[in-house]
Amino acid sequence: MSNKWRNLMLHLFTGLEFHTGLMLVIALIFVLIYEAINGFHDTANAVATVIYARALRSQLAVGMSGVFNFLGVLLGGLSVAYAIVHLLPVDLLLNVSSTHGLAMMFSMLLAAIIWNLGTWYFGLPASSSHTLIGAIIGIGLTNALLTHTSVLAALNIPKLIEIFLSLIISPIVGLVLAGALVFCLRRYWSGTPKRRRIHLTPAEREKKDGKRKPPFWTRTALILSAAGVSFAHGANDGQKGIGLIMLVLIGVAPAGFMVNMNSTGYDIARTRDAVGNLQQFYHLHAATLPQTADTDTQVIPAPDIPSALPATTVFHCDGSRALIAIDRTMALLENLQSYDHLSPGERSHVRRLLMCIADTTDKLVKLPQTSGEDKRLLGNLRKDLLATVEYAPLWIIVAVALALSLGTMIGWRRVATTIGEKIGKKGMTYAQGLSAQVTAAVSIGVASYTGMPVSTTHVLSSAVAGTMVVDGGGVQSKTVQNILLAWVLTLPVAIVLSGSLYWLALKCIQ
Repeated sequence: MSNKWRNLMLHLFTGLEFHTGLMLVIALIFVLIYEAINGFHDTANAVATVIYARALRSQLAVGMSGVFNFLGVLLGGLSVAYAIVHLLPVDLLLNVSSTHGLAMMFSMLLAAIIWNLGTWYFGLPASSSHTLIGAIIGIGLTNALLTHTSVLAALNIPKLIEIFLSLIISPIVGLVLAGALVFCLRRYWSGTPKRRRIHLTPAEREKKDGKRKPPFWTRTALILSAAGVSFAHGANDGQKGIGLIMLVLIGVAPAGFMVNMNSTGYDIARTRDAVGNLQQFYHLHAATLPQTADTDTQVIPAPDIPSALPATTVFHCDGSRALIAIDRTMALLENLQSYDHLSPGERSHVRRLLMCIADTTDKLVKLPQTSGEDKRLLGNLRKDLLATVEYAPLWIIVAVALALSLGTMIGWRRVATTIGEKIGKKGMTYAQGLSAQVTAAVSIGVASYTGMPVSTTHVLSSAVAGTMVVDGGGVQSKTVQNILLAWVLTLPVAIVLSGSLYWLALKCIQ
């Protein structure tokens, strides 16, 4: 354990001055604070229906949610985390100084924390995902304006479009699926008096049967679905916290974190083999590589490398030059057993080259002439290719899991009241709560598996609204208007807030 702790400290503070290292630690604490706020801001989504259906007491529901959020972070993987990391171009992270990197991170985190706390205070189910993504966009755009570079190059536009689509489509999916599910329950699960109890509100159940709790199987389904929402939330939103920490570490302490310094010789060999296999594939499909070329290419500085490679000071990351990127990568990785044997500049170059090759691979997968078998092959090779780049140390995963799960224990009541009481015109029935929770758990789980960050808040609140429209006599227009207003304002407010904070921070630095 002592050796692992020593290695962590070595990688964390490699090449950093004392005050920069201190600010880095504070930035990491800010990320955990953001994640804790995310926990109590979004926990209400998982516990609101199960509490208002009286399936569990609030203390038990919140405790259960905390446990399953923790498990979701541990077992959720890293695909969503790196969707966040890759939203900013790799050069923007690696080409700024540690001081500017800290200014970026603090501005982004403060903007997200301020908006999340504000919407929580007013009981609005606003999206932590929207807030974070808006803050990242604000940093990228402000940096482009201040450095007089291309605004299009300030962000990873294809990844940004994918994330926007997932954030827009997911609430619609939640509304439609939950409405359809409660409709099916009303139509096909009402044949007997026993079955019809699922369509009672808690107040109606107490008045009719003299019992406060739902029927046994209904209660079991409500508890299990609430646990599913909590797990899915941890798997999706917890990964965003992991991605944030990796953004901080790559941006401020790149020497120790731009590649996985704990990679074994086998891990590096796995990456090298993937590069070699892609080299063969690209040679066989050389005619299609120019179709993946971009007009706006990424410039990759080249450190000292073998003279057999093109003697240029920069490398343009472009599909038509993917084979050159592969040659350079193979030269850097040849017979390499540990990344410690590379200089920080060479590690930076390896990361850029691997990301360039992966980008070309992604574009090849999307070409219509690429067969299904080749798409599967390229997908598997991409995983091996980035195994030592798309990673997160275990201590980061555990820290985020603890912050998220502990955050669930406090502050949940404000937003829970909005979801449980203020969306529908009538009280929520067991069927409506169950439909909303099942829809949210499945939708968010699928999004986490596919690497798309979605808003737990918007999926569940729209699912509740869908059940109310179909089966509950409509929604309270004022509440829905407030939720929609928060949905519309979150991105622009986060963009302006983070951009303004970054601009002020740079003025102070100068």
